[in-house]
Amino acid sequence: MTQDLEIAQLGNPILRQNAQSVENITDITLQTLIDDLIATAASANGVGIAAPQVSQSYRLFIVASRPSPRYPNAPEMNPTPMINPRIISHSPEKVKGWEGCLSVPGLRGLVPRYHTITVEYLDRYGNLQRQELTDFVARIFQHELDHLDGILFVDRLESSQDLYTEEEYQKIIDNG
Repeated sequence: MTQDLEIAQLGNPILRQNAQSVENITDITLQTLIDDLIATAASANGVGIAAPQVSQSYRLFIVASRPSPRYPNAPEMNPTPMINPRIISHSPEKVKGWEGCLSVPGLRGLVPRYHTITVEYLDRYGNLQRQELTDFVARIFQHELDHLDGILFVDRLESSQDLYTEEEYQKIIDNG
């Protein structure tokens, strides 16, 4: 049975720590954490969530892109657990796009990220996966990977003028 976990908020020290590598993928505690992360992201309308956001210092996150009130134009994909993830190559160009964070409620920012990335990670069964990700899904991966290194999206802003309240962001996308 899955449960929604409490999401750590900006100011909680765990959000600024480097997460530890996952050693035992088959551990029942880790498998339960994966299921709880998927449930927590879904109920919070998140398109991704990292273990440090629920106060678990593991190199694990979920990418779960789907349209929602927070991201109405997000592509649909199955929630994908990514263990010990890393970027192995990226496009030279970066593009700015909207990001928010379940750990930084009420704020949105225009964050520069690589447009295309090639990634490796272990799936929940310990199998090595390699994928090329683009656009919004690449953005989610980079955002969640930052969580594993103690970095928040507000740290990536080029200017304080790229930071908006949720209310102002909604006005922009509603008038889109």
